[in-house]
Amino acid sequence: MARIDIPAPGRHHAPMSLKRLLSDVAHGRVTPEAAFRHIEATREKNLGFARVDVDRLRRRGLAEVIFCQGKTPEQVAHIAATLIGHGQNLLATRASQEQYEAVRQRYPKARFHADARCITLDIVPHPRRAGLVVVMSAGTTDIPVAEEAALVAERMGARVTRLFDVGVAGLHRLLPHVPLLRRARALVVVAGMEGALPSVVGGLTDCPIVAVPTSVGYGSSLKGATALLAMLNSCVPGIGVVNIDNGFGAGVLAAMMNRLPERHRSTRSKAKAGRSAA
Repeated sequence: MARIDIPAPGRHHAPMSLKRLLSDVAHGRVTPEAAFRHIEATREKNLGFARVDVDRLRRRGLAEVIFCQGKTPEQVAHIAATLIGHGQNLLATRASQEQYEAVRQRYPKARFHADARCITLDIVPHPRRAGLVVVMSAGTTDIPVAEEAALVAERMGARVTRLFDVGVAGLHRLLPHVPLLRRARALVVVAGMEGALPSVVGGLTDCPIVAVPTSVGYGSSLKGATALLAMLNSCVPGIGVVNIDNGFGAGVLAAMMNRLPERHRSTRSKAKAGRSAA
C-alpha cells in the first residue's frame, strides 16, 4: 500500500483527530514524518508577531480568544484568519470598530457586539445551552464588562439571563429577582465604585459568585482598586474575584461552573453503560 503525506490543517483542511492519525501511521497510510509535521502544525501557528495556540480548543474546550487591546487591526485580522483556518470559531475581546472592519474585510459575516466590545464569527456549532448563569451589573456604566461576561458564557454553552442596574443604592431593584438568583448555577456580579453588590447578593443566595470589579468611579475608586479590595475582603463565603474589568475571565469561570452537572451526568452515564456492557 502506498504511503501518503497529509496536508497541514489550513483554510480547506480541518485538523485530523490524533487517534485517526496514529491509526493511519500504524497501517502504513501516513509516513511518520508527515504525522510529526501534522501534529506540530496542529499545536501552534507561528505568525512572527504571535504564536497562535490552535490546540487550545482540544485541551480546554474553548479556542484561543484574541485580546485586541494593543494589537493593530492587521494583527487581529491575521490571528482571526489563523483560528478560522483551523476550523475554530472566532471570539475577539476589547475590540475597536477599526479592528472589526479589518476582520470583516476578510470575513463579511463577522459580527461586532458593540456593548461587549467583541468580535465573533461562528463556523461550527456551539454547545447546546443549558443550566443558568445570571450576569448582573450594579450600574449602567458597568454593562460593557457584564456584556462581555454574558457573551462569553453563552458561547461556552450556558443559558444566560442578564440583570442590569441593580446596585446597592436602590436595593428595592434587586430584591424582586432573588428567586431567579437562587435558581442559577453561578452568578456573575459586576460592580464598580465601592464594590458592595457581590457581598449583598452572596448574603441572599447559595450560588457560587464570580465578582468582577470595574474601573467605574470617582477619584478614590482608584480605577477599580477600591472595588477589587472590597470584594477580596468580603465576609461572605463563596465569592471568587477576578481582575478589574475582566468580564471575559468571569464568563469563562461561570460557564465552567455551569456545565459541571452535565459533565457529571455524562460521566455517570458512561460508567453505567460500561458496567452494563461488562
